[in-house]
Amino acid sequence: MALLRRLAVNAPRGVRVLSTPPPTHDELDLNFNSPRDAFKSKKTSELVRAYLVYQICSINWIVENNAMLMRRLRQVVGQRLFEAIMKATFYGQFVAGEDQNKIRPTIERLRSFGVKSILDYSVEEDLSQEEAEKREVSASISACGDKVEEGQIKQYHVEQRFADRRYKVTSARTYFYLNEASCEKNMEAFLRSIDAVAGITKSTGLMAIKLTALGRPQLLLQLSEVIMRARNYMQQIAGGTGNVLTHHKTIEDFQRYFGDLSAKPEVQEFMRKITSDKEGIVHLFPWSNILDKDMNLSDSFRVPDPKSGQMRRLISQISPKEEEMFRNMLRRLNHIIQAANEADVRVMIDAEQTYFQPAISRICLEMMRRYNKDKFLVFNTYQTYLKNTYNEIVTDLEQAQRQNFYWGAKLVRGAYIEQERARAAAMGYEDPTCESFEATTNSFHRCLKEILGRAKMESKDRVGIMVASHNEDTVRYAIHLMKEHNIRPEDKVVCFGQLLGMCDHITFPLGQAGYSAYKYVPYGPVIEVLPYLSRRANENRGFLAKIKKEKGLLLKEIVRRLVSGQVFYKPVGNYTPV
Repeated sequence: MALLRRLAVNAPRGVRVLSTPPPTHDELDLNFNSPRDAFKSKKTSELVRAYLVYQICSINWIVENNAMLMRRLRQVVGQRLFEAIMKATFYGQFVAGEDQNKIRPTIERLRSFGVKSILDYSVEEDLSQEEAEKREVSASISACGDKVEEGQIKQYHVEQRFADRRYKVTSARTYFYLNEASCEKNMEAFLRSIDAVAGITKSTGLMAIKLTALGRPQLLLQLSEVIMRARNYMQQIAGGTGNVLTHHKTIEDFQRYFGDLSAKPEVQEFMRKITSDKEGIVHLFPWSNILDKDMNLSDSFRVPDPKSGQMRRLISQISPKEEEMFRNMLRRLNHIIQAANEADVRVMIDAEQTYFQPAISRICLEMMRRYNKDKFLVFNTYQTYLKNTYNEIVTDLEQAQRQNFYWGAKLVRGAYIEQERARAAAMGYEDPTCESFEATTNSFHRCLKEILGRAKMESKDRVGIMVASHNEDTVRYAIHLMKEHNIRPEDKVVCFGQLLGMCDHITFPLGQAGYSAYKYVPYGPVIEVLPYLSRRANENRGFLAKIKKEKGLLLKEIVRRLVSGQVFYKPVGNYTPV
């Protein structure tokens, strides 16, 4: 290639030099109705398996009792035969393989049909509800106690009834804190995933992580409460609503507000540490120092009382041991991101429940500020079923522009809506979720429009988004916006993502048409991914309308191959992912 380019530059006039032709791409059917385009990457036996699995997922009794049925089957036939049955059915449909070597054929076949991979080591603990609740409550209360303090926000405190965070959650994995050693083990698993991604995906790979896998949940709860109390404090001073940054207040505005109190040494020290730029205050606290250095958390989050000027703490008391745990969590996260950077692998930090999310997003944005100076490395995840997601995106985009880093986002509908609604109702705080499926779709589309509009205004290569959706209308809308804003697929501003074994009729036509398309690829030993498979069965039952269409396409392609004598069709792809 390099030689051909040099020859093209130095060739005499009138001499035509042959060059490598551009990769061929199919025309995209935006109705996603072509069985041949959807399944040209599949053997006929794989189509039959998919149809069988989807058929089983439509039987309520089987899905509702899937965990019990898998357990009984394993007892009756033994582990070896059970694993063989699972590999021929559910495991084979939704999981790529047991380890990074056995998943290689799947990853390479995906690439040959224009689809890239997000690897996820999907091993989960199979805990009882009682054990999960016990662990969560124990790990969510400080050694200093959980006494009620003035200004406390109850949403950011553990509630026994919802301590099992798997409650009403079918599409997301849950980590329960056991001890610091278990967090180290999780970090090592993520590092192995990076090695797997780097070794297979040719610098196009992504991996997903959860912060609750890397540290004690109590710390995320307390940090989330600090962030929300800081917003309330800012609203008390400046009026209005929203993130601190959105008020566009300056330190001089603060000095005028506090008047004579500004002369107090402790108030001056507070203002000296505020993060600001020429446009105003970005953060009330020096987050970069808090996350980079061994600053004492209990002393870091203090603000002057508007009436007396006396400093008051916004964070509940944290013990020295818990401070060390917080540093350990950040050390693990930095280690993962640094390893990913060296391996040229992108890291997506998953969204979690609203009572963790302010802390997760704040840490994620600081990691972007640190590591996304020259390229996309860290991505945040935004759940559009939350009413406030649009405002959060607008704020984060502004921070990225003001602090000059690449802003990467994964946009999803979200995994915790039923749990969030039930928890809000039980604990008596405002429901944070959109009121309907349609409202969530509108939220998703509004966020998409804002992000791609911003990508057009800013330098295109500094804003990136993954549209992680199984909804055809949302995918079509994203493509419409790309055309409207003159964003080409090869610009890599927008990519699309769906789960392995689901929505092939969307992913593969996109990849084969030259769009940046990904499959979320779980892997792990059969027995240890059973909780993941159980969730996939439940999730498929929740999307019967979509499954009905995919089942119809599968049946059409199976019949077409039977009639045309292509039963033994062998998939060979010659597509190159963008």
